[in-house]
Amino acid sequence: MARNFTVVTALLTTLAVVGHQLMSTSDAINAENGWNDAHATFYGGWKGEETMQGACGYGSLFEQSYGLATTALSTALFNNGTTCGACYEIICVNAPQSCIKGARPIRVTATNWCPPNYRDGSWCNPPQEHFDLSKPIFLKIAKYKAGMVPVKYRRVMCPKKDGVKFQLAGNPYFLMVTVFNVGRVGVVVKVKVKGSKTGWIKMTRNWGQVWDTHTVLTGQSLSFLVSTSDGKRLKFNNVAPSNWQFNRTYDGKINF
Repeated sequence: MARNFTVVTALLTTLAVVGHQLMSTSDAINAENGWNDAHATFYGGWKGEETMQGACGYGSLFEQSYGLATTALSTALFNNGTTCGACYEIICVNAPQSCIKGARPIRVTATNWCPPNYRDGSWCNPPQEHFDLSKPIFLKIAKYKAGMVPVKYRRVMCPKKDGVKFQLAGNPYFLMVTVFNVGRVGVVVKVKVKGSKTGWIKMTRNWGQVWDTHTVLTGQSLSFLVSTSDGKRLKFNNVAPSNWQFNRTYDGKINF
């Protein structure tokens, strides 16, 4: 089952989507191929408290628009946090006693890590592909008593309302930015920040979708240049005003 882990600095790599064709939700429901085999369990209670503050660096999943339609990924899928923000469709299969008959595929966002446990042969051990879902979302496709079910899954686009959000944290000498509510592929692979008195500064992935820089940027308005795993890039000009504050979230106004 998933736990809240702080992941060490992850490798800044572009996600290679191999065999996971990105498409709309309606296409994913109707298509007959492109699905992959995995298993799914659930963790936490009905309110999803245990799913908050996960290994992707997100905070309150309700405030950040993800809600309970979320999943923790096994190591094979988590890929050192570089798949945080990705969206998946999942359907329970080949288990008539456990799957809910006629259930439609669920769509979830990756917000956490299901760590391996080599002592008990955990489903989250490499190289197994596994989804540890929030309890309410698991029960949309499978029965509670099942516990663990075989599923098929595929990557899909992430429809988002409003702009990409930037949550600022740290101190005057160390800026951390959590990028969330990212549309389309959902996965950020590169972030640059620009103060009103600086050029573009490459940020480093701290963990999950948390990016940092040691450049002092207090007292300057902040712009961001964000790249996603499908090669697209968006510039967010003057997202935070010159009097921006730590522990505040700023709206980029536009989205992918």
